[in-house]
Amino acid sequence: MSSLILKNANIIDVITGIIHYQDIKIDNGLIDEIGNKLSNSSSKVIDLNGQFVMPGLCDAHVHVTAFTADFSKLKNTSSFYVGIKSLEILNGMLSRGFTTVRDAGGADWGLSKHISENPTSGPRLLFCGHALSQTGGHGDMRGPGENSLHQCFCCAGLGHICDGLPEVLRASREEIRRGATHLKIMASGGVSSPTDRITSTQFSEEELLAIVNEAEAANIPVMAHAYTARAINRALKCGVNSIEHGNLLDKESIRLLKNNKAFLVPTLIIYQALIEQGVEAGLSKEMVQKTYEVLDAGIEALSFADKNDVQIVYGTDLLGIMHPRQLEEFNLRSKVISPLKLLQQATVNASKLFNMEDKIGQIKEGFFADLIVLNSNPLDDIKCLTKPEKHLKYVIKGGNICFNN
Repeated sequence: MSSLILKNANIIDVITGIIHYQDIKIDNGLIDEIGNKLSNSSSKVIDLNGQFVMPGLCDAHVHVTAFTADFSKLKNTSSFYVGIKSLEILNGMLSRGFTTVRDAGGADWGLSKHISENPTSGPRLLFCGHALSQTGGHGDMRGPGENSLHQCFCCAGLGHICDGLPEVLRASREEIRRGATHLKIMASGGVSSPTDRITSTQFSEEELLAIVNEAEAANIPVMAHAYTARAINRALKCGVNSIEHGNLLDKESIRLLKNNKAFLVPTLIIYQALIEQGVEAGLSKEMVQKTYEVLDAGIEALSFADKNDVQIVYGTDLLGIMHPRQLEEFNLRSKVISPLKLLQQATVNASKLFNMEDKIGQIKEGFFADLIVLNSNPLDDIKCLTKPEKHLKYVIKGGNICFNN
């Protein structure tokens, strides 16, 4: 890691939308100085000639181990194979400009450690280990005729099944012991699980509270998969920090999100991708059919939350062959969200959700040097972000030049 100076950069302030024409000096992986006519004889210098620099992108809902959309297959695949495929997925994310991602079930300390030791191999990885699920919940991938349950905390897969206070406490503490940066709760039914209903609530309130209390004791947040207002509202009342998806939220959901200073992480692109590629990716036609229950409501929920000043963060939730569509979320959200707010959702808002607002999400002195360089201004046309082969010139993570187009 060497010292680097980016000369003549149009630096995007994602808080205000103001663009500053300045230089950026990077040292020891951090933004050391921002100013005019910066120089250092030992620094590598790149003249950007007015190209646009913004913070590296964040995706708050990914599944980096999901090389297939068939979670039952994933669970029974060698963890060595899953790890190798996960690195391919992570490398793809970094090449698209994502420098920090939050995994929503599957990744563990091993992948995170590898990336910390090899920073150009993928985005900075936040992980929860396995998502916590009740029997028959969104993390239970057994079909109705499958009765045996074989699971351990070290195996590949999306979820860990736990029922009752002793089991949810043990599962929470086990993931915390293994270094989880957050916990994930399956608080409602979902698309990719074979035996539940999207309209169901999952876990008792007593169980939800127990998981949240364990996370609070460890000073880490809790993310909750929830679609319906009923599931969303009971999870928020139990103290979760973010609602994932949230397609069927209502006025009470908005009130609770704001009062609790919680975050909403919509994932619109996954529904379009599932309809177009779900069966090819490994899901049954019956599972894909469940997508239509939440498809149209997603954009409406996003617009409703934005108009009511809910804290919204960028997320995608893609699986298997769908991972390359990660940037298409910008296209879908742009129908109801302004370019500046979209940049905020994928940078500074995410940094707050991750409890990293003093490290990432802005171009400021002392922050990690996580930057992307574009030859077009995303504030004029947010869709330039969705064409990295044409517009993304550099991806810099922790001061390391990871990609140079």
